[in-house]
Amino acid sequence: MDQPFEFGTPMGRERKNNDHDITLKGRRQLDITGVKQVESFDNEEFLLETVMGFLSVRGQNLHMKNLNVEQGIVSIEGKVFDLVYLEQGQQDKSKGFFGKLFK
Repeated sequence: MDQPFEFGTPMGRERKNNDHDITLKGRRQLDITGVKQVESFDNEEFLLETVMGFLSVRGQNLHMKNLNVEQGIVSIEGKVFDLVYLEQGQQDKSKGFFGKLFK
């Protein structure tokens, strides 16, 4: 049961700049590749811009364990509740909403 649940590229395969993978281990550790930038974050929500669009990660006691901007890798620890990709139309609305929230 300790096997991670992984979307995308199989582990061990060389990653390209446009690859986007998500690995969730026991709902407590989340590794994401293909991250362009971290828009905003707090202990309940992260908003990430990835090569596949904006990704919202919500949970409890979330904190950034690792950030490698050059490789586009982000590691988040805490209890993960959900991962949601925002559609193009929602991205603009989300930025406004998150912009107000994280001023």
